[in-house]
Amino acid sequence: MDIGFAARTCLDSRSRLADGVGLQRRSLMARVLKEVGFVHLHVHSSYSLLEGALKVGDIVKAAVADRQPALALTDTNNLFGALEFSEKAAGSGLQPIAGMQLTICFEAPDPKVRGSGPGYGNLVLLAQDAAGYGNLLRLASRAYFDVPLGEPPRVTAEALQESGAGLIALTGGGSGPLDGALRAGRPELALRRLEALKAAFGETNLYIELQRHGLADERAVERELIGIADRNGLGLVAANEPFFSKAADYDAHDALLAIAEGRLVSDERRAAG
Repeated sequence: MDIGFAARTCLDSRSRLADGVGLQRRSLMARVLKEVGFVHLHVHSSYSLLEGALKVGDIVKAAVADRQPALALTDTNNLFGALEFSEKAAGSGLQPIAGMQLTICFEAPDPKVRGSGPGYGNLVLLAQDAAGYGNLLRLASRAYFDVPLGEPPRVTAEALQESGAGLIALTGGGSGPLDGALRAGRPELALRRLEALKAAFGETNLYIELQRHGLADERAVERELIGIADRNGLGLVAANEPFFSKAADYDAHDALLAIAEGRLVSDERRAAG
């Protein structure tokens, strides 16, 4: 089973969950989901530097123990773990799906507006085939080499249109460009960003990502996201975004985030920020 088939099957099994879906499609979805099972499509390893705490080998072992047939590794702005992940997953009988969470700059700062900053959002990109993997490599390189020295890695929305072939895109969940715009009360901005994504990936390879971690921010925008998917003929993907594996690992992960922020774990400003 090639990477493209694995990614497409996993995505289609969770697409179009909104009200009004026909019984025939619901039946098909239930059958595919039963045959395929659950597949993580948005997972961070320790290669998501100062974000993730999971070793690649531990991720693969957990997925195999859960009887997942495939798994996507989507570290933040890099493919550092791609080779190790591919080798360990394939060696364990798990279909690897090459991916990355990539930061996109949708809007440049407006010099006429005081305090205006660039509009960032994270996308999940999954390689559908060899051409898509090549474009993942190009985008990962551009994220570092196309920005001024010392600035955070990112690519422009225009770069996606130049290198979007062979890639499947998920809208990123809570840190994605649509969620961020909707939380800010700017549905028109969300639609403008959506048009940029459709220009890069079309309607077939673009999915609206929903996450349910019990957060108020997620609940606040979920209905709007489903509406956007309905009106634009886009599929839905139900995703989780793990950075550590067990509840008991939370304190260690929180310490890692404090290091990334340059603050103490006990610093009250961390909760406020």
